[in-house]
Amino acid sequence: MASSSGPLNPRTKDFEFNGVSGALAISLGLPIVCVVLNQMARPDYYVVGFFQNFDIAQLWNNIKPLRWYLTNGELWTYYGAWFAMLAVFDVVLPGRKMQGVELRDGSKLNYKINGMSLIGVLAAILAFRWQLTGGQMPEFQYLYEHHVDLCIVTVLFSFILGTVCYLFSFVPLTRSNGLGTRERILALGGNSRNPIYDWFIGRELNPRLGPLDVKLFCELRPGMLLWLMINLACLHHHFLETGEINDALLLVNALQGFYIFDGVLNEEGVLTMMDITTDGFGYMLAFGDLTLVPFTYSLQARYLSVSPIALGFHNCAAILGVMALGYYIFHSANKQKSLFRQGQLPHLKSIQTTRGTKLLCDGWWAKSQHINYFGDWLIALSWCLATGFQTPLTYYYLAYFATLLLHRQARDEHKCRVKYGASWHEYETQVPYKIVPYVY
Repeated sequence: MASSSGPLNPRTKDFEFNGVSGALAISLGLPIVCVVLNQMARPDYYVVGFFQNFDIAQLWNNIKPLRWYLTNGELWTYYGAWFAMLAVFDVVLPGRKMQGVELRDGSKLNYKINGMSLIGVLAAILAFRWQLTGGQMPEFQYLYEHHVDLCIVTVLFSFILGTVCYLFSFVPLTRSNGLGTRERILALGGNSRNPIYDWFIGRELNPRLGPLDVKLFCELRPGMLLWLMINLACLHHHFLETGEINDALLLVNALQGFYIFDGVLNEEGVLTMMDITTDGFGYMLAFGDLTLVPFTYSLQARYLSVSPIALGFHNCAAILGVMALGYYIFHSANKQKSLFRQGQLPHLKSIQTTRGTKLLCDGWWAKSQHINYFGDWLIALSWCLATGFQTPLTYYYLAYFATLLLHRQARDEHKCRVKYGASWHEYETQVPYKIVPYVY
C-alpha cells in the first residue's frame, strides 16, 4: 500500500561509504584496480608466485592515453553493438510476465522473464559462428587480444550511463505514477541533493527506457554474459595455441558458466533482491555490473590461459564438491525462506514482530542470519581453487566477495535493527552467528 503520510521521496540523511569522499575514492580507485588486476595476467606478462616477478612498469604497459579510448570507434562500435543487441533481445524475445514488489506509490512494475529464450538464442549464434568460421571464432580472438582496452571502455560507458540516468531522474514522468503525479520514485539512499553522491549511489530507483528496465537489464545481461564470453575466449585461446583442452580452464568455464546460467535462467529471484527493491541505479551499480563483474570475475580463466595447470580427476572432483556444497546451501536456504514467506512451512520456528511479519529462526536460518551468504562464498572458493596455488592474484575475488558480503550483512543488520527494534534483539539472541556458523 502507498504511504499516506510524508513525501514520496524523502531526503537522504544517512550516507554510505563515508559520503562524497568515499564515492569519489571508489569511482576513481576501483577502475584502476580492475585495470591493474588484468595487467598482471597478460600473455606477455603475468605475476608468478607471491608476486616474485612484480614489475610496476608493467601495470601501465600498453595502456593508451585517455583520448585514444574516448575516440576509438572500433572498440565503441563492438561494445555498443553487444549492449544494444542484448537490449533488443531483452525487449523482443518471448518470456513470462511478472510484477515486482510494491513501490512506495502503491504501484508494481511489470517485468518480462525471458532468460531461457536469450540463452537459447545466444547458444544458437555461437554454434552458427563456430561452424561458419571453422572454429576460429574471430570475435573470441578479438575479445582476448583487446581485453584490457575493452575493460577501460566499459568504465567510460558506465560513467556515461550513470550520468544519463542521473540527469533523467529530474525529468518528470510521461505518465502519472500510483499517486497521480508525474514524480519519479527515487531511491531512499540517493536523494541527498548532493550531485556527486547521488550520481554515484543512484538517484532514481528504477530507470526505464520504454519497456527496458535499465537496472535489471544491466544486472543480468551485458556484464554477466560478457563474463561468460571472456571465459570462453580464454578457453578458445588456449585451444588455438596448443590444440588441447586444459582441464583447469574447462572446469572454471563449467563452474562459472553454471553460475551464470543459473542467475540468468532464474532472474525472477532478483526482483526481490536489495539491488532491485532498494538501491538506485547510478555509477556504482553501472560500473559493478558492466566492468567489475566481467573483468574481475573472469580473472581465474584469464590467468589459467597464460599459466595453465593440470588438475587431474581427483582435484577436479574435490573442487566440484566444494561448488556443489555451496550451491546446495545457497539454494536450499533461499528456497526454504521463500516457502516460509508463502506460508507453506508454518511448522518452522519464528519470531512475531510488531510490524506483523515474522523472522525465521529455524532450519537453515537457525545456523546463521545469512547462511545463504556462506553458501555463495563457498561457490566463489571453488572457482579460485581451480587455479591451484600459483599466486594470490587469482584469489582476489574470494577476498573481494567476502568484503562485499560483510558490507551487505552490516547494512542489512542496521536496517533490521531500526525496522524491528526489540524483535530483532530477540532474533540476534536466538541466531547469534551472522554468516559462518560457529565462526562469525
